[in-house]
Amino acid sequence: MPALFFVATYLKENYPYIILGALVLAVLFFAWSLSSIFLPVLLALILAYVLNPVVSWLEGKRVPRVVAILLVMAGIVIGCVGVFAFFGGSIQDELAAVQINLPDYANRLYGLIPEKVKVYLEIETSEKLYRQVDRILNELRGISFDIVREAYAFVKTAFSSTLGFILTVIGYFITPVYLYYFLADLPHFKEGLLKLVPERSREWVTGLGSEIDGVLAAFVRGQLSVCAILAVLYSIGLSLIDIDLAIVIGSLSGILFIIPYVGTIFGIVVSMVMAFLKFHDLLHPLLCLGWFLIVQAIEGAVITPAIVGNRVGLHPVVAIIALFIGGQWFGIFGLLLAVPVAAVLKVFLRHFTEWYLTTSFYRGT
Repeated sequence: MPALFFVATYLKENYPYIILGALVLAVLFFAWSLSSIFLPVLLALILAYVLNPVVSWLEGKRVPRVVAILLVMAGIVIGCVGVFAFFGGSIQDELAAVQINLPDYANRLYGLIPEKVKVYLEIETSEKLYRQVDRILNELRGISFDIVREAYAFVKTAFSSTLGFILTVIGYFITPVYLYYFLADLPHFKEGLLKLVPERSREWVTGLGSEIDGVLAAFVRGQLSVCAILAVLYSIGLSLIDIDLAIVIGSLSGILFIIPYVGTIFGIVVSMVMAFLKFHDLLHPLLCLGWFLIVQAIEGAVITPAIVGNRVGLHPVVAIIALFIGGQWFGIFGLLLAVPVAAVLKVFLRHFTEWYLTTSFYRGT
């Protein structure tokens, strides 16, 4: 039995790697079973990976690493405050405009509701609609305390105990502490892990790590840049079309583009609805659709190739399947990590295929 002989030989020669792989899987399972605790740590690890090049660049300019880390973290805080201040003012102005146009929106939506639906909902007239809305609001006010109490009970049950809930909240609050120590010790982590690899395999492991780093850097850092550019382009276009909440819709569409296809679909649907409600024609919704298609064409032909390049190289069908699997298993967090994880698995699969093609089993010798 050549196949059994091949498997036995492979297990004998590579048992340390098999044990290491089993340990890695055990650690991943343990982390998944305690995901509420490990998610803040994972978030800090991702942020450390994204920010490490900036820290290393400052360190190369003879800035002490501790000072470089503090400067980067301070820059993030200042940047976030500036972004929130800008968007806070813009959103406030846009919401004021929406509030002015809200009666028109309500009347147009009311006019689009079929008569049978109006009868079923007992809103045959605008006055009945307003009374129904007022009744619902009063009921919501009356049950608000019950909702809060039930929500707290649900969250507490989800985290198994009050202590678990408190530890999870504290974990997210001390994420900056995790981030600081990860950034400070990241070079030592790499050196320590490399020392565990036998010398005969270090060159291969170093090359594999560099390839994975290139793929992750292309997606994580590159995709964040693409999202920022798209948010600006979407917001500019929707503002020129003069729909309400243009900056909000454009920014959210750009941010959601971190999950492939989601941001584009969200932006098209919401912007077309807002355009139709405001202008009550087909021209402005079509203008919104056209703008998103133009930006998507620019993104696919210019922006992504220039920033991300072809290092990720996932087929669209593979990316979509990865998104479905990630969302099914891990929810929103799975959607965020599905594509980069699939890209890393593609690197391992390519190396495994290259190794397999050199084996005596494949060659038949």
